Amino acid sequence: MHLENIMSKTVVTITMDDSLKVMKEIFDNTRFHHLLVIESDELIGVISDRDYLRALSPNIGTAAETSKDAATLNKRAHQIMTRKPVTLLPHAGLYDAIKIFNTHKISCIPIVDENHMPIGIISWRDIFKVIESNQDKHQAKTLN
Repeated sequence: MHLENIMSKTVVTITMDDSLKVMKEIFDNTRFHHLLVIESDELIGVISDRDYLRALSPNIGTAAETSKDAATLNKRAHQIMTRKPVTLLPHAGLYDAIKIFNTHKISCIPIVDENHMPIGIISWRDIFKVIESNQDKHQAKTLN
């Protein structure tokens, strides 16, 4: 099974100079867990929601918030992103992705075209959905 058949085709991209404030808006208002950092349509980094939360002051939005806490929202993507992310091409297989997840401490794999432009993303959840679907199909066959 090729990744292009199971990857999430909707990706959210930001630039290296986008601030944590921009990321906060995205993470607070969408169900995305990863932002792809691009420059000239080429993937150069990834920021997970966990990367973002580590960079953000825990006092943001609380009564204890200080100006120093609020200043963390001015950090830029290039300061917290994972550079040179591990990627795959859309025709790579499911087991290629599993191997990468098993050998790297990452939670997503950006899927890129030949020009290194992001066209999708795959996470463990996507792989689990395929496994579950295959199990359901197998069970349905055995009941018939």
